[in-house]
Amino acid sequence: MRAKVLAWLNDNVPPKRIQHILGVEQMAIELAGHYQLDIDKAAQSGLMHDLAKYFKPQRLLELARAEGIAIDEVDIAAPHLLHADVSAIVARTEFGVTDPEILQAIADHTLGRPGMSPMSCIIFLADTLEPGRGDTPELQSLRQLSYQNLHQAVWRACDYSLQYLLSTRCLIHPRTILTRNWAMMN
Repeated sequence: MRAKVLAWLNDNVPPKRIQHILGVEQMAIELAGHYQLDIDKAAQSGLMHDLAKYFKPQRLLELARAEGIAIDEVDIAAPHLLHADVSAIVARTEFGVTDPEILQAIADHTLGRPGMSPMSCIIFLADTLEPGRGDTPELQSLRQLSYQNLHQAVWRACDYSLQYLLSTRCLIHPRTILTRNWAMMN
């Protein structure tokens, strides 16, 4: 299946994004091994997390609506935030993925979700922290924390993302805040 996904990615995603995807896949494998989770599920989730990243906004909205995904005003204003949920749909429809843990980890990788499974936490963190994202002291610290405590790492990764979104005056999805608060309390 990996070869099939990579061929699809080569046709639908720019080379720079494929490098990111491979970085997420690798970090997900490493974190899953560290936490004694299913490495194959982590690899599949990491490899497929951005399948819909380059879909046009209207397509993201249409696919999400057709699937019955709740769409709020932030999703309508910034449809790219739906790419995680839609990537899970593509994983199911294009590649026959039926494992709910994999599909949920893909769906949760951008905004998170209160009550995320350890696998979802790993994909969420791998997406934010894979080496291609940079090597600042803050990212190094978050990477270390991701191997010590998943919930604390999710909380701090949310804070990191929120700081960026605030500094760039971007919309903040309510689910990011809910995820942060959940992780902080766990």
